[in-house]
Amino acid sequence: MSASPTTSGPGPAALPPRVAGLALDLTGRTALVTGAAGGIGRACALRLAAAGARVRAVDRAAEGLESLAGEASALPGELEPRLLDLTDLDAAETAAAGTDILVNNAGLQLVRPIEEFPPDVFHTVLTVMLEAPFRLVRGALPHMYGQGWGRIVNISSVHGLRASAFKSAYVAAKHGLEGLSKTAALEGAPYGVTSNCVNPGYVRTPLVERQIADQAAVHGIPPERVLSDVLLKDSALKRLVEPEEVAEAVLYLCAPQASFITGTSLTLDGGWTAH
Repeated sequence: MSASPTTSGPGPAALPPRVAGLALDLTGRTALVTGAAGGIGRACALRLAAAGARVRAVDRAAEGLESLAGEASALPGELEPRLLDLTDLDAAETAAAGTDILVNNAGLQLVRPIEEFPPDVFHTVLTVMLEAPFRLVRGALPHMYGQGWGRIVNISSVHGLRASAFKSAYVAAKHGLEGLSKTAALEGAPYGVTSNCVNPGYVRTPLVERQIADQAAVHGIPPERVLSDVLLKDSALKRLVEPEEVAEAVLYLCAPQASFITGTSLTLDGGWTAH
């Protein structure tokens, strides 16, 4: 006789259980995290600093960087806030010099049909989410190659592997980032440099909160239905990913145990791409 399914487990809105983080000592390593003032970037910057790294926290939000620096002050590593707009591509490349670990995370989103999508916003999204990562990688590689070690972690998305309607710029940028990451993996392998993508589903961040309002307008449904009917429709696990879960995946890719992982995409999508 087959067992009957049980409903005694956590419900759709349950948060993940708290577990001990990966034990990894990054003392002496310099990491750069873009979009570090909030969301995934903030979690990554704090996690790398907690592992002992010197973290260059890059963002254009001065207030967010200030609060991040205060939060990181008691951690084993050092955190240096760097105010930078990634549309300044030359400055982005310069900022990456001397970096051992590069986390390309910064992003922006606009939900519109293609025929209504503003061309200037499309250009900005591609600049921040694809061209800036290229320039950051370009700036970081000479140091990484010279020392025979480096870790490039690109925060991609399920939308780097799948498309969704009304997100042409975001999907195009993330698909491009996947290609850039694989190319960097092939070129960096002889020098001890790995390059990978981390691909979360919808993460509990301000970016997603803004998307809920945008999607409600596009689909003509109340915001409370967007999460269940749109964002989590294809996810087997009916909850948002926590930023700290993404940060643990980033840290793992910097560990010795992950030294043979390169040119791939690590999905944290609750089963979305299992379809």
